Amino acid sequence: MSLPPPETPLYNHPLPKIEGWLISQGCQQNREKLNSWRVEKPNWEAELCLDVEQLTVRYFNFGGDGKDIQRSFKYSLSRQDIQEAIFSGP
Repeated sequence: MSLPPPETPLYNHPLPKIEGWLISQGCQQNREKLNSWRVEKPNWEAELCLDVEQLTVRYFNFGGDGKDIQRSFKYSLSRQDIQEAIFSGP
């Protein structure tokens, strides 16, 4: 899989490339809701949702009170910036 350079905005990536990138980060696609992805890391787990204008991430049970934390990233951000923000954890 050949991705555009890391500094390329995510909106300049074809959908199959974005999906391949998510798979390479350890994400698994929800077969019933295809725009939804799940990732589990040693210290956290999250759901990523490819919305129309942004990528939304919900980290499960992570807040100080055990609540979910949600963040959104516009597709105008570079893949590298989004990757660093999401996969470094909440």
